[in-house]
Amino acid sequence: MTKTRYSRTRSPEPEKEKTGGRGGAAMRVIVPLQGVVQGGGGLVLGSIIPCALFYFLQFYLKRNRNEPDDQNESNSPGENPKTRSPSSGQLAELPRLTRSLSRALLTPRSPSGAVSISNRVSGIVKSADSLYHVGLRRVEEDPYDELGNPNGVIQLGLAENKLSMDLVKEWLAENGKKAIMGNGKELSISGIATYQPFDGLMEFKVAVAGFMSQLMEKAVSFYPSQVLLTAGATPAIEILSFCLADAGNAFLVPTPCYPGFDRDVKWRTGVEIIHVPCRSADNFNLSIAALDRAFNQAKKRGLKVRGVIISNPSNPVGNLLSQETLYSLLDFAREKNIHIVSNEILAGCAHGNEKFVSMAEIVDEEDDYRKRVHVVYGLSEDLSVPGLRVGLIYSFNEEVLAAAKKFTRFSSISAPTQRLLISMLSDTKFVQTFIAINRERLRRMYAEFVAGLKKLGIECIGSNGGFSCWADMRGLISSYSEKGEVELWDKLLNIAKVNVTPGSCCHCIEPGWFCFCFATLTEKDIPVVVERIQKVSETCKLNS
Repeated sequence: MTKTRYSRTRSPEPEKEKTGGRGGAAMRVIVPLQGVVQGGGGLVLGSIIPCALFYFLQFYLKRNRNEPDDQNESNSPGENPKTRSPSSGQLAELPRLTRSLSRALLTPRSPSGAVSISNRVSGIVKSADSLYHVGLRRVEEDPYDELGNPNGVIQLGLAENKLSMDLVKEWLAENGKKAIMGNGKELSISGIATYQPFDGLMEFKVAVAGFMSQLMEKAVSFYPSQVLLTAGATPAIEILSFCLADAGNAFLVPTPCYPGFDRDVKWRTGVEIIHVPCRSADNFNLSIAALDRAFNQAKKRGLKVRGVIISNPSNPVGNLLSQETLYSLLDFAREKNIHIVSNEILAGCAHGNEKFVSMAEIVDEEDDYRKRVHVVYGLSEDLSVPGLRVGLIYSFNEEVLAAAKKFTRFSSISAPTQRLLISMLSDTKFVQTFIAINRERLRRMYAEFVAGLKKLGIECIGSNGGFSCWADMRGLISSYSEKGEVELWDKLLNIAKVNVTPGSCCHCIEPGWFCFCFATLTEKDIPVVVERIQKVSETCKLNS
């Protein structure tokens, strides 16, 4: 009786609340069913069945409402009818985005520009290559070969010593495998395949220091603890540029100089170069007075000079700096409170009557100068192994060494290379033989090449080191200007097919001087070179 009264009093309330609209119609169907099942005492069924009927009705109404749109889409031209999934009615509520439209929402509507790169790289990419690099590229495209390509371009613009590579080849053929494998012992993979110190193995530092002392006939002892090894002399010079100068500071560089300094010193450091001209009247020897004038002019312009970069032997001229000149240079550096970077990568290629004196020998006697002198050396030229990429920094400035040691992580030498060269440089007999034969071959080739040019009326500055001839070709240029020099260079490259380096690439202020690297030739190549140059020489004389 209580249940019946409860049902009669509560059943009208939902009907009063749920009136009007589609929801009210649904409830009018559901409520009587609820009453039926409740009459049977099925409380659970009375709750589940009405809810299921309600959601089924909602699903049915939504599906029927969207069928026309779906039908229009399926009948559109070029499209096939699609199989409808059970959930398609629910998904129809979602906004329809085509692939192209969705990508348009994710990307700008305006046309996108080119992908940008850094300003410093843009300057490097857009800058024109110097004639030095143009000539090198031309040789790569059409290299001379006596049998394979006799009409190709002969390389005389690359400072590379091929005269004694046969000695290295013989040693490698006999000892190379043992050197890598550990002198016949079982291969230790941890010695070549795991991480090694970025600044070089101490065992290799000891070997290189000993080799440098032998080159200089024991005049100076090099301390391995002051050596940092790098992958060639180029990163050694760049690392010192980072350590000694800030962006916007400058180094004084006597000219003519190595063309690569423009890239090695400036590209990544932001450091500037102030070229200090040396003149033919002085055989292009270093002038302390010229350095002083350049320093004072830079100071007036507000440019801070942090050091001097010298090459000894000088490259490309081949002059050796005397002991007196080195002392004067040290006095100049102390007076101006600046550093000296002494590039001595050609120390073992002295082939004249003068003795080579290292800056390390001078500072070994003068402790006051030690912290401002930094020597750069490498094995590429003196050992005829440029492909192995071995250079070093030698300095007594502990702050510079500490910073440079961290920089070497970007230019470390591979462990197998170090193991190989440790064995080679520890072979005392080989080293002594190589040094003696290499110097004799350089002396002979220099004399023969200079004699060949002299037959054409071309004179060279007397050289005592390196493997270049600094030739005076002012009599062959059409006008005494850089333009006249470039015209002659073009004729030599494209008519004579001989690649040489014009003096302007070395920042020589006197037009008409050219650098010939003779160490890339064999003795039988010299007559071929002379004959080719003669054709251009005769043409220039006829037109003058």
